[in-house]
Amino acid sequence: MAERDPDFVYVTYIKTTPEKLWDALTNPEFSRQYWFGMAVTSDWKTGSPVHYISDGKAKVEGKVLVAERPKRLSYTFRETEGAASGEPPSKVTLEIEPELGTETVRLTVTHVDFITNSKLRPNISGGWPAVLSNLKSLLETGKTLQFES
Repeated sequence: MAERDPDFVYVTYIKTTPEKLWDALTNPEFSRQYWFGMAVTSDWKTGSPVHYISDGKAKVEGKVLVAERPKRLSYTFRETEGAASGEPPSKVTLEIEPELGTETVRLTVTHVDFITNSKLRPNISGGWPAVLSNLKSLLETGKTLQFES
């Protein structure tokens, strides 16, 4: 078996419902707000394409592997331009779990299957935390965070 770069796992807690979080993850117009202008598009059926669209172009493409509303979403992930575009697809899994007795949801994002010395892996390490912090802020306050461009 080929060596691979380490998996990426990120857990956050968001004051929302599993259904609202699912909608935020799967609605292109909502995703554009917290994904720094990228709309995540798909019909979210197993086998369907996934695209991250910015300025009319797909920056990321993939295929839906699992879509279990409002619990689990998994898809392949491949950048279409830049240094990582030649790498094989990696895989993203988002698991949504309500915290019993609260209005809080635990979101676990696991991104796996990076090749050794992946050009994508460093982007993922910095990108997911910013995106998920933006998502949390937007759902809880109605506003995204301010990042320097």
